[in-house]
Amino acid sequence: MSLKETLNDYDIQLDDNQIDLLLKYMDLVLEKNKVMNLTAITEEEMFHVKHFVDSLYVLNLFDFEENKTIIDVGTGAGFPAIPIKIARNDLKFTLLDSLRKRVDFLKDVIDELHLTEIKAVHERAEECTRTAEYRERYDYCISRAVSKLDTLAEFCLPFVKVGGYMIAMKGKSDETDVGENAIKILGGKIEQTIDYKIDDEDRSLVVIKKIKETPKKYPRGGGKPKKNPL
Repeated sequence: MSLKETLNDYDIQLDDNQIDLLLKYMDLVLEKNKVMNLTAITEEEMFHVKHFVDSLYVLNLFDFEENKTIIDVGTGAGFPAIPIKIARNDLKFTLLDSLRKRVDFLKDVIDELHLTEIKAVHERAEECTRTAEYRERYDYCISRAVSKLDTLAEFCLPFVKVGGYMIAMKGKSDETDVGENAIKILGGKIEQTIDYKIDDEDRSLVVIKKIKETPKKYPRGGGKPKKNPL
């Protein structure tokens, strides 16, 4: 099945140029993956579903306002940010990752695909968000990182403006209770949790509204968000 057909099955409508950009992006990831660990998914049709559908289906569930700023925390090989950018060129993206080699790769991807108003930054979230350039500067923070919700919230919510949103792409929604206390401390409130399926696998989108400023002592350093979650 072609990528366009696969996307259509999930009610994701892209034009031919956008499809071509996604396919070129996939080729870049798979080629680089031969020398650097970017993804365990190397079969093309599976890549279409597990990376492209998984990233883009968010646009069917959450309405990002036009021309807003988004930071993707723990972006890895660029998911979900780059597919969303290809689909919604009006959005302005920052891709944040702690591994320099991945960030260098993402910069190459941005150049190869001629994407604009998108940058890749090499920094740890807990350090980056302590700078005035990044703290509470974004309309949205999105992440499909594997950390538990309480840990992820401590890394992500400090980036978000009051009135903005953190969007967490998770597996089953069972863990939302785990994150509620942390989210409240960090200035957020779970607005909704949307359960859905991709390729018969359970997914949930946790939508968290930033209702007040994050206290300056967060995020904590020294690995504390993972070792000792709020």
